[in-house]
Amino acid sequence: MTIAQWFIFFLLIQVIHFIGTWKLYVKAGRKAWEAAVPVYNGVVLMKIINRPWWWVILLFIPIVNLIMIPVVWVETLRSFGKKSTVDTILGVLTLGLYVAYINYVGDVHYRENRSLKPETESGEFVNSILFAVVVATVIHTYAIQPYTIPTSSLEKTLMVGDFLFVSKFHYGARTPMTTVALPMVHDTIPYTSKKSYLSEPHLPYFRLPGFQKVQHNDIVVFNWPVDTIYKFNDPVKRPGVIKPIDKKTNYVKRAVGLPGENLSVRDGIVFINDKELQLNDRAKIQYSYLVETDGTLDLRAIIKDRKISDFVTYVERPQYGVYFRSLTDADIQYLKTFSGVKAIHKSPGEKELPSLRPVKNYIFPYNQPMWTENNLGPIHIPAKGENIILTEENLPMYKRVIRVYEGNVLDVKDGQIYINGQATNQYTFKQDYYFMMGDNRDNSEDSRIWGFVPEDHIVGKPVFVWMSLDQAIPWSKAFDKIRWERMFITVNGNGEQVSYFPYFAVILVGWGGYSLYKRRKEKKNSKF
Repeated sequence: MTIAQWFIFFLLIQVIHFIGTWKLYVKAGRKAWEAAVPVYNGVVLMKIINRPWWWVILLFIPIVNLIMIPVVWVETLRSFGKKSTVDTILGVLTLGLYVAYINYVGDVHYRENRSLKPETESGEFVNSILFAVVVATVIHTYAIQPYTIPTSSLEKTLMVGDFLFVSKFHYGARTPMTTVALPMVHDTIPYTSKKSYLSEPHLPYFRLPGFQKVQHNDIVVFNWPVDTIYKFNDPVKRPGVIKPIDKKTNYVKRAVGLPGENLSVRDGIVFINDKELQLNDRAKIQYSYLVETDGTLDLRAIIKDRKISDFVTYVERPQYGVYFRSLTDADIQYLKTFSGVKAIHKSPGEKELPSLRPVKNYIFPYNQPMWTENNLGPIHIPAKGENIILTEENLPMYKRVIRVYEGNVLDVKDGQIYINGQATNQYTFKQDYYFMMGDNRDNSEDSRIWGFVPEDHIVGKPVFVWMSLDQAIPWSKAFDKIRWERMFITVNGNGEQVSYFPYFAVILVGWGGYSLYKRRKEKKNSKF
């Protein structure tokens, strides 16, 4: 829905609210016209039902309002004596029309000083649950979101099994575009294969102010721009589905190219505006290697020795050597110390390793047959407000931006480019774009494969790992399964990653001890 359509819808809701409640406003000692003034009528209604004015704000927060609007219906009914279970059910199931019914037909009286405390334990429980869900949804949407690392594209910085807290306020919280969805659930209802949302109606993109922009080397969580899979990591083949932006699969990569920059990759090294991108010291870039040996190299002993990262996987091929999927420069220097190593080939292709590592032919923008994952460019990354001249050569690089991300109709007829029916040879971008890559360069599906990441797809910035589980260790060895050294480590920045878990544990124990002392003291005082 467009902004104009939402405005019309908002006015229609105000008219319905006025028609359905104005007599109740009068019975509560207010003026009839107060039920007709947008927003102000909400503030007045909160006074009538004896609830804080800021509840009105919650009524305008997508997803949260799906909880709060029925709550307001029920609270309104109870303020006029309709407090039975049947009244509550009717108020919710009729989508608030039962309120309009008692407005005209019901012989009700306003209960000005009614008790707000639930009259039953079940009512108290429901109230507590609703409050907890509302608070958690607001935090999840606008402050901090939990996230799990599902793939190895950022290994050694972020590991498979890491549980992150992702900050929404660093880059500015993106307000929800999907208006009807289950709280704190992404694209699928847990333990089912059912969508957790409705694609319509939706809100236009809007982002609250943040205190920083995406910078080089930032690890960023974003919605996968080309996502059409029904459910991430779902082994069952299903038809593709077009998802709302904020319901696309969450990805995490490193920002290597920013809006307005020219990016190239040469032998796996990223260059920005012809200068090598300087990575921070936490970035451990990895590549695939074919290691030719004389057959005496005991790989299992090397990995067990942990002098080579235990994230490495390998395939032994006697006629070729050993293929490692993710080695750092330090790993290679260590391997070179073994006399059994004859030669090492970086990022082996079809020539060095037939059938095991074929050359990819789907490198963005798909019209450059000589480009590979580790040798591509230059690519110009679009910036908001930037105007470019469109040509037959660069159009494949920007056609998805123009058509999909910015919602235009793009056609090419007889060599002439048409945008929204108008012949043109230029285009002005409406938002910023980014180029994202994984540190595990030969085993990462990133911007080299599917292109730019639009600004409206940015979710947030990971700030720390609060839990890490080793996927190779069974739950029967729960203590060993937890990577204790990764508990509460920071993600971005320079320097050795340090666990702040001991400090957190001290604070937690201290808070628990204080709470226990406080409860005992209150219990002791209550006896006197």
